[in-house]
Amino acid sequence: MLLKCRYLSQFSMSELTKNAVSISNSMDKCPFMLHARRTMTSTSTPMESAHKNLRKENEPNSKLSCTNTINCPFFKQAENLDLNHLIKKQFDTELHDGHMKTKKIKMEKKSLDENHELFSYDKFFSKKIDDKKKDGSYRYFKKVIRHAETFPKVQEYAEHNVKDITIWCSNDYLGLGRHPYVQSKVSEAVWKYGAGSGGTRNISGSTPLHYKLEDELASLHQKESALLFTSCYVANDTTLYTLARMLPKCHILSDEGNHASMIQGIRNSGIPKTIFRHNDCEHLEEILQRLPRDTPKIVAFESVHSMDGSICDLHRMCDITHKYGGIAYIDEVHAVGLYGNNGAGIGERDSALEKMDIITGTLGKAFGNIGGYIAGSANLIDTIRSYGSGFIFTTSLPPSVLAGSLASIEISRSDEGRELRAKHQLYAHIVKERLLNAGFPVMDSPSHIVPVMVGDVKAASEICNRLLEDHGIYIQAINYPTVARGTERLRIVPNPHHTMEMIDQLVDALISTWTKSGLKLKN
Repeated sequence: MLLKCRYLSQFSMSELTKNAVSISNSMDKCPFMLHARRTMTSTSTPMESAHKNLRKENEPNSKLSCTNTINCPFFKQAENLDLNHLIKKQFDTELHDGHMKTKKIKMEKKSLDENHELFSYDKFFSKKIDDKKKDGSYRYFKKVIRHAETFPKVQEYAEHNVKDITIWCSNDYLGLGRHPYVQSKVSEAVWKYGAGSGGTRNISGSTPLHYKLEDELASLHQKESALLFTSCYVANDTTLYTLARMLPKCHILSDEGNHASMIQGIRNSGIPKTIFRHNDCEHLEEILQRLPRDTPKIVAFESVHSMDGSICDLHRMCDITHKYGGIAYIDEVHAVGLYGNNGAGIGERDSALEKMDIITGTLGKAFGNIGGYIAGSANLIDTIRSYGSGFIFTTSLPPSVLAGSLASIEISRSDEGRELRAKHQLYAHIVKERLLNAGFPVMDSPSHIVPVMVGDVKAASEICNRLLEDHGIYIQAINYPTVARGTERLRIVPNPHHTMEMIDQLVDALISTWTKSGLKLKN
């Protein structure tokens, strides 16, 4: 316990032993060490002590902070010349070491600069950043302080100022990330298992919770098996790359609106690919007719498109794929938790789960946690588990995320989950109708996503900045490379925890900022 004091932890055990009497006599003069002594003599269990210490240290008047500098109040009151001499000597050594370290860094930097004379890397990177700023596509991240109790009321932190705002672009679609039951399961898992998983799935990173969640996801999507990844980006990249490289003479057909993670996996594989028009079944079949029937094919597309809110004709896309001997690979990231009786996505809503060969989903949006997964046949999943480097060589998801995700799926499959989905869809419909009636160019979207076309990168950014500064409403402008240049838009995402009053405020604020930015409404 003595070594928990940052001041005393600087010394060796022999030095502490030598000065034990002086340390013991002076302990009561230090609030931190007095607290340590009381903790040592407590009859509480380790868990009870940890909870008590955590509560006490979080109290506003807590004086348990300590320092390892020469100004330590314990040091000032400790009448021991040997200890004084040691800390003075160490303090001088640290100053000298710090000076030498700074000097060494400067020398190393000079040496690196000399090595860069053949090519100015820093100037190159600076120009690339300037290019983004000039064309308006440079991304400035808003610092958002999210409070579980008040969501979607959050706070923006900017230059030491905190401002209350309402968020209208969160992908925590149902607010399950702040659900008390989910929070309790996350907290319980941290105390029980610790913060991290401890390694890859192959090296100490597989727990019963990993298998339980994979079984739950397989059951949700009515598949034989499922496999967890650290994100759905990694899941898509790894799965498409691994399958494409493994299948002999494979050819991939990719929807032109596919997410960057799918594009990355396809591109990295280096195999032949053909892009078909977004959700265009005729174009897909036209391409498939030209390919050899015995060639393995992967047809990859999204059920709900994240940026335009469109929903594919899932039955027809799968039927065409299978007609020409292909595998249907469907990204349900923006559908899981939001559609179907249990929240399994468009596949469940449209009774098409049995036609979907590979389903990819996320735990980080409607389920309010983080991570991704794939679901499919047992042999296919085991193949990715055995050959997919993005799965094999990555530290596994921590127990807290697994427990939180299991809790979210439990809610999703309950009456509460169905009520949340119904309210979510209702609010999305209301917002669309209100904006259309006000004359906004709302894109045709049958899903929960409300995209408003702006068509100009600077205007889109200006509208969002005005909304935040003048009205306390946070919507993120969507620009290149997320969408094509000239199709910049606002992506509005209603939440079941918004209110009708918030919707009124949103519409009024949008009308004001839209016109102030020089744009016209249809009405």
